[in-house]
Amino acid sequence: MKSIKLGIIREGKIPPDKRVPFTPMQTEEIGQRFPNVKVICQRSEVRAFKDDEYREYGIEVTDDISQCDILMGIKEVPVQNLIAGKTYLFFSHTIKKQPRNKKLLQEILDKKIRLIDYETLKDRLGNRLVAFGRFAGIVGAYNGLWTYAQRFGGYSLRRAYEHFDVNDLKLELRNVKLPPVKIILTGGGRVGKGAMETLDTAGIRKVGVYDFLTKSFNEPVYVQLSSADYHVRRDGGHFNRDEFHHHPERYDSTFLSFTKVADVLMAGAFWNPKAPVLFTREDMLSPDFKIKIIADITCDIEGSIPSTKRASSIPEPLYDYNPENDSVEAPISNPKYVTVMAVDNLPCELPRSASEEFGRDLIDKILPILFGKDTDGIIKRATIARDGHLTETYQYLEDYVSD
Repeated sequence: MKSIKLGIIREGKIPPDKRVPFTPMQTEEIGQRFPNVKVICQRSEVRAFKDDEYREYGIEVTDDISQCDILMGIKEVPVQNLIAGKTYLFFSHTIKKQPRNKKLLQEILDKKIRLIDYETLKDRLGNRLVAFGRFAGIVGAYNGLWTYAQRFGGYSLRRAYEHFDVNDLKLELRNVKLPPVKIILTGGGRVGKGAMETLDTAGIRKVGVYDFLTKSFNEPVYVQLSSADYHVRRDGGHFNRDEFHHHPERYDSTFLSFTKVADVLMAGAFWNPKAPVLFTREDMLSPDFKIKIIADITCDIEGSIPSTKRASSIPEPLYDYNPENDSVEAPISNPKYVTVMAVDNLPCELPRSASEEFGRDLIDKILPILFGKDTDGIIKRATIARDGHLTETYQYLEDYVSD
């Protein structure tokens, strides 16, 4: 059996990401499950797990990882750090022809690197096999509750990143003391389930759509909406999920019925640009529009939510939106404004817990086929570049890299 050296690379993107593909304990498991694989960890002062934590599990920690066959990180690798001829796994953010990463993919091709993108690791049905969505939801909903306290008071919470791990954060949720507000949560995928975890832990009761729209409550409540709950077929007839996914332009939004009764929106649903927006800037000017806090977990800039004008950051997570002139204002500066939380790297606030779950999925679902037989073609479909060429699935990027 061929021996393989697997390197955990130091995150070089600025600002640095504290997450890792594998925790120290997981590196020990990799050695046990795959005896021909040796894990080497590149020295780092920024990751959530210290170098000594890896050393405690017998992992070599070094600056030089050129000896490794496979190199795994989280964010885009700085162009100057790429090592020719290696196999890399990370989030490249190139498959949508993102302008900022054109040079990255060009260099990967020039250096004949094999690039496997986590985002493209999917089963035959197109379901992603590894992702940080659950922790985006957990932290995004937490930040929404923190935002409410910042704007309206009544209780206080530590920032999400100040917690050691997700269990520490969940203990903090005992401090939530909301008045009888109504919260909308969109999305039922990983993000939506993570957000539900936070809301449930905070003791906020989940109610059905009809009750949410028609009843008053003496306690805080939330409703979880799927696409079928706020879209109708333009030509009449029943909502068809498959049709909506393929032809969302055939549907209209009925989301305004919810904005008339809700105080907080937590947006965790994927949005197709061909689909109708949730609401418009003009809708927000209506006296019927009640929402004052929007936690846009998906953070689609200029997407389905007009107030998401830009991403916010972990150090400065909030800004206000003034719908009268479509402008971004200082956070919590005017009661007429809507306060927006649009942090675009939410899992980074709980790097230890997020890394642990991500590494678990990698070990169970990806490493066996990366080191062994890829019978379902998962690795093949996720490989963007190899031997200096784009693979068949990603030929559409040819014009992107040739400019």
